[in-house]
Amino acid sequence: MNEYNLRKQELLAYTKQAYNEALFAGTSGNLSTYDALTGIILITPSSVPYATMTEDDIMAIKLDGTITEGKHRPSSEWRMHAEIYKARPEIRAIVHTHSPYATSFAVSHEIIPVILIEMIPFLRGDIQIAGFAIPGTEEVGREAIKKLNDRNACLLANHGVVTIGANLAQAHIRALYAEDAAKIYSLAKSNGNVVTIPPEYVKIMLDKYKTI
Repeated sequence: MNEYNLRKQELLAYTKQAYNEALFAGTSGNLSTYDALTGIILITPSSVPYATMTEDDIMAIKLDGTITEGKHRPSSEWRMHAEIYKARPEIRAIVHTHSPYATSFAVSHEIIPVILIEMIPFLRGDIQIAGFAIPGTEEVGREAIKKLNDRNACLLANHGVVTIGANLAQAHIRALYAEDAAKIYSLAKSNGNVVTIPPEYVKIMLDKYKTI
């Protein structure tokens, strides 16, 4: 099996895993991986049920949206993915979820502060909110980029969550940690007392630990 087919296989596997982890529901959410040498994005298709999705359903497109392989339409958010890849050349994978706890803060336009040690190496700090943009437009990606300059995750206002990585494994685990942080933050707020990690300690840990 060649590298291209291995990438398709990996994308399908992480997509189904993320669906089974309830990071999105129905046919919402989308994942992609980018090969800078060929300029090809492999991305999940639009409106294809995850339970029945196969490798043949994965779409291959260029950064301008030109379809190079596939029988469907690419995810409606392909422009967001393309904008992030163009702005951050080192990024090779993107996971866009509608995970419920994190998305609830996207709806309330509330930053998720640094409440957990794990947020520092995995997410590189708090989870900020990208400005609202019409779904399916380049502007979604452009707004996200503003919050991803020094972070690995951000909330999309009234929309969902985006995580990035050097590979799918990295982008996926960051999506899990974003949802975990949001869930714990929500529970802590219901308890009535949230204590965040002081900024000086966040800086020390950012300097000490490599990004995971």
